[in-house]
Amino acid sequence: MNEKFLKPYNPKETESRIYEMWEKSGFFNPDNLPAERFPLGAKPFCLIMPPTNANGSLHAGHGLVMTIEDIIVRYKRLRGYKTLWLPGLDHAGFETQVVYEKQLEKEGRSRFEMEPNKLYEEILDFTLNNSKNIKSQIRKMGASCDWSREKFTLDPEIIKTVYGTFEQLSKDGLLYRGNRIVSWCPRHQTSFSDLEIKDEERVEPYYFLKYGPFTISTSRPETKFGDKYVVMHPNDKRYANYKDGQKIDLEWINGPITATIVKDESVDMEFGTGVMTITPWHDAIDFGIAERHNLDKEQIIDDRGKLLPVAGEFAGMHITKARPLIIQKLEQKGLVEKIDQNYKHVVHTCYKCGTLIEPQIKEQWFIKMKPLAQKALEKIANGEIVYIPDHYKKITEHWLENIMDWNISRQIVWGIPIPAKICDQCGHGMVDLNDEVKKCQKCDGPVHKDKDTFDTWFSSGQWPFASLGYGYSDDFKTYYPTDVMETAGEIIFFWVSRMIMLGLYRTGKIPFKTVYLHGLVQDAKGRKMSKSKGNVINPLDLTEKYGTDAFRIGMVIGNTPGTSLALSEDKIRAYKNFANKIWNISRFVLTNTEAIAYDDKFEKFTENDLALIKERDDIIIDVTKDMDNFRFYIAAEKLYHYVWHTFADKILEESKNVISLGQSEEKLSRQQFLLGTLEKILICLHPFMPFVTEEIWQLLGKSQLLMIEKWPTDGNTQNE
Repeated sequence: MNEKFLKPYNPKETESRIYEMWEKSGFFNPDNLPAERFPLGAKPFCLIMPPTNANGSLHAGHGLVMTIEDIIVRYKRLRGYKTLWLPGLDHAGFETQVVYEKQLEKEGRSRFEMEPNKLYEEILDFTLNNSKNIKSQIRKMGASCDWSREKFTLDPEIIKTVYGTFEQLSKDGLLYRGNRIVSWCPRHQTSFSDLEIKDEERVEPYYFLKYGPFTISTSRPETKFGDKYVVMHPNDKRYANYKDGQKIDLEWINGPITATIVKDESVDMEFGTGVMTITPWHDAIDFGIAERHNLDKEQIIDDRGKLLPVAGEFAGMHITKARPLIIQKLEQKGLVEKIDQNYKHVVHTCYKCGTLIEPQIKEQWFIKMKPLAQKALEKIANGEIVYIPDHYKKITEHWLENIMDWNISRQIVWGIPIPAKICDQCGHGMVDLNDEVKKCQKCDGPVHKDKDTFDTWFSSGQWPFASLGYGYSDDFKTYYPTDVMETAGEIIFFWVSRMIMLGLYRTGKIPFKTVYLHGLVQDAKGRKMSKSKGNVINPLDLTEKYGTDAFRIGMVIGNTPGTSLALSEDKIRAYKNFANKIWNISRFVLTNTEAIAYDDKFEKFTENDLALIKERDDIIIDVTKDMDNFRFYIAAEKLYHYVWHTFADKILEESKNVISLGQSEEKLSRQQFLLGTLEKILICLHPFMPFVTEEIWQLLGKSQLLMIEKWPTDGNTQNE
């Protein structure tokens, strides 16, 4: 028996050495898999790693992603699939720029005072340096991904693909540049899509104001300086005497104004008094009404959240400071009817800084989403994409059925520049991939380069086909559509649905066949992790203490897809004991079988051992079904209970007597059973606990790596 077995299992001594052995083998690359094990015609299997943000360190959620995806990949490799797990990093546009801006603040600098090129270069250096750390951490998680195919969302070939999609959208009439309401963050000075704003419930005063003969209500009196349209439902009998287009004179915040009656069916007759004034520049619903009736739109609040000259004496004041002063003035004029101090409502805030989102009309690039969504809905309805858990299918369908046009312009430096020219005179936007447009195609006016960058989700939404080399690589032909997309349920709209739409649009095929969605990783008390709460758990702290295998299986057992996982250090500590148990089991088996070698053709088993073999094989068949159906949490638990409570506690205890007292045939039968069972246990546990199982496999004197062994289901293994 190898002397190493005389010592306790030591993850720190083992893991880096084992991972280096895997990498040197080249077997993470499916092109290098041995032909005798993976013959010509072996089915391909592909999983694209969600590109990790290259701006920080791995967090507990990443730890779960790497664990689940590596389980899938290692299992498929053991089943004989030519398996590709393609890794990548995301430049993560706005997210990364925010991280770097915090660093600038500590240095007493601001991005608004820097040359854009200088800022870009600094963030690039920051990202590239940090990405080395990220990749090292991914390796420590045991990820058996093909590093030779690694991609970055700012790689030239990725950008070329993204630009090609942008151009094709324009040619197909699905791209337009227009003045529309966008969600604007006054602090970060950029627009967002609707998915990048955080809804927050607040209790604030709600004001009922006299507007001529009407009573209107609002929580935002600071927007009312430009209100000159009063809107009501055409069927509201209370206001039947007022005609559409009718003018009325009234006293308002800064003096007398003339307002115009507008009749529109969007008004809710049951809400408040059924009458509202509109501020088309700062409200999406109001903007829609103004568009339908061709009404003027006037900006009241600037990009930094301060009032413009239209506000008179309040001009230049931030809206939060101006609000009580505006109400004070309205009260002095007798225009405040009442104030509800406990108005509970939802406001939109920046998901990064919490600043109140200010709707603004901006000229941006938009994608018409309904045609793209319709094709996605057809594929989902046909069952061409399987959702795990399946309730996400209905959630996705509902969102796609109610989808809005997508603003893909971001006013940040870090990211993929939008390849377009803008006319100085008429504002017309033109896609220009090769810097060929020298004058406006609409009015012949001079043009300038668009300064905006793409929304990160526009580039990452093309990740499956872009990372596989769409249009130029054999990988695309071999591995697309991919088999599984595993990611967090919380980004099903941000990313998963957009990948489906853009993948279908550009390639004509769905980007993946199965969507596996995990839930949030929370602390031991079930709370969301956050730096402010001080409850953030670094997965590498746990792997350092207890070993990566303990962390991995601890993250899986009890973790139902789509539900939140409470990460407890005690749980991980317990599975360190399981890793030690596997080590001790192996030592026991080898100690008691030193004189023989495992014979997979052995047939002279006793009746008792045949019963044990059937019990073991039934468990493996069950586990295989669970693995095939993505029930990893059940498969892992079954293996855990069999190994610990059946094999170790019962069979090994009984075997002590059989081996020490039994006749030679009975003893040989049990020894062959123990050796065969140990091998099968190690193979089945390998996707969950790759390090300890590979180490034991090598100590058994095996000629090839465990990671490319055959899965132990007789007659049922794919591609054999």
